[in-house]
Amino acid sequence: MSAGEFRAAVSDGGITRWLSGEGPAVLVLHGGPGLSDYTASLAAELEDAYTVIRYQQRGLAPSTTSGPFSVTRHIADAVAVLDAAGVRRAYVVGHSWGGHLAMHLAVRHPGRVLGLVIVDPLGAVPDGGLADLGQNLTQRTPPELAARAVELDERAMAGQGTAADALESLAIVWPGYFSSPEAASPMPPLQISAECYAGTFASIQAHFDEHTLERSLPALAMPALFVLGGASPIPARHGVATADLIPGARYQIEDTGHFPWLERPGSVRTALDRIRG
Repeated sequence: MSAGEFRAAVSDGGITRWLSGEGPAVLVLHGGPGLSDYTASLAAELEDAYTVIRYQQRGLAPSTTSGPFSVTRHIADAVAVLDAAGVRRAYVVGHSWGGHLAMHLAVRHPGRVLGLVIVDPLGAVPDGGLADLGQNLTQRTPPELAARAVELDERAMAGQGTAADALESLAIVWPGYFSSPEAASPMPPLQISAECYAGTFASIQAHFDEHTLERSLPALAMPALFVLGGASPIPARHGVATADLIPGARYQIEDTGHFPWLERPGSVRTALDRIRG
C-alpha cells in the first residue's frame, strides 16, 4: 500500500484516510465522537513495524459532514476505509470513543479484525464510565470554570450547542484528562461537530439500553488487550469490567491519564506487539 492521503467512498460522500508505515495493517480509531483526528502521534509510535490506517470520522471535513450519526454508520465507515485500503483483516487500535467503536466493529464484523487494542475506552457496561468522567473532570477543574464547562456540555448533548461551545468546554476541562493537570500537554488544534457529538451519543445510549456489547462481547474469539490510565478521569474499573466480558482479554493499567501514549510513550505499541504475538 502506498503512503499518503486517500479518499474512501461511502454512499453519501467520502471518508478521508491516511496510510503510513509498512507491515501488518492496523486501523486506528480516534475518540470523540464528532472530534477531529488527533492520532498522528499515536500512528508515529506504530509505523516503523505496521501499516497504520487512520481516518477522519464523519462529521468533519475533509470527510463527509453529513449524518445521520449513529454507531451503525460509524461501523460502516470503518469497513469502507478497510475496503478502500485493500485490507481484508487488520488489528484495530481504538482510543476513548474510538475504543468503544472498535468493540462494536469487532462484534459486527469479527472476520475483519485480527485483534483489539482498546485504549482508555468508553466502556461496554452502561454507562461506560460517562458519569464518572463528568464528575472527575469537574473536580479537576477550578470551580468557576467547571460550571461553565458543564453548561456548555449539557447544551451540546442536547443538540442545542454550537461547535464553538463544545470547543470552549473541551478547552476548559482538557488538563483534567491528564494524570497531572498542571503538567498537561497543550490541547492540539481541534474541531468539533456538535451535531455528530450529540447524534452519536444518542445512538451509543440506545445501544447501552439494549446491552448490545454486554450481550455480544462474550462471543468474541480474538486477542484483546486494554491499555487503561490509572489516573484517567474514566476510572480503570470500567475498562476492567469490559475486558472481563471478552474471553481471554487482558488489561494493563498505566500510571497515566486518558492519553497513555502521550504520558508513557511506547505503552500502546507494546500492547499491540503483545497481541500480535
